[in-house]
Amino acid sequence: MRRLLGDVMSRDLLTVAPENTLGEAAEKMAGRGVGAALVMDFGRLVGILTERDLLVAVAGRVQTSEARVREWMTENPVTIPEATPLGRAASIMVTHGFRHLPIVDGERTVGIISLRDVVRSVVREYPEYEEEEEEEEEE
Repeated sequence: MRRLLGDVMSRDLLTVAPENTLGEAAEKMAGRGVGAALVMDFGRLVGILTERDLLVAVAGRVQTSEARVREWMTENPVTIPEATPLGRAASIMVTHGFRHLPIVDGERTVGIISLRDVVRSVVREYPEYEEEEEEEEEE
């Protein structure tokens, strides 16, 4: 069966505003246990802030309580439609070195997919691997 992004993407979006501080964004991301936040300005996707962006800022000794998301986000991120096959999304992510990819329906952002989502989907296609892992944990 050929899986589409709509089958595995997250629709529960974590969003931040460009004027938020890095500290505020990091706090939201940590609270939700996610590695990326979509940067929205008046309902329009203008960027993505990832854990890598935060790491670069912190390594540069930026004051996270003062630095703004707009200064560190990736502007105009690559997006893909919900009807995209999962394999195509994975290829885009690997080719470009992305861990997260926003999903759109026209101009509207409807989801996000992570590499973890992709891997989890593949593992579910092969349940025997999950069974082996459970057996190892029991030993």
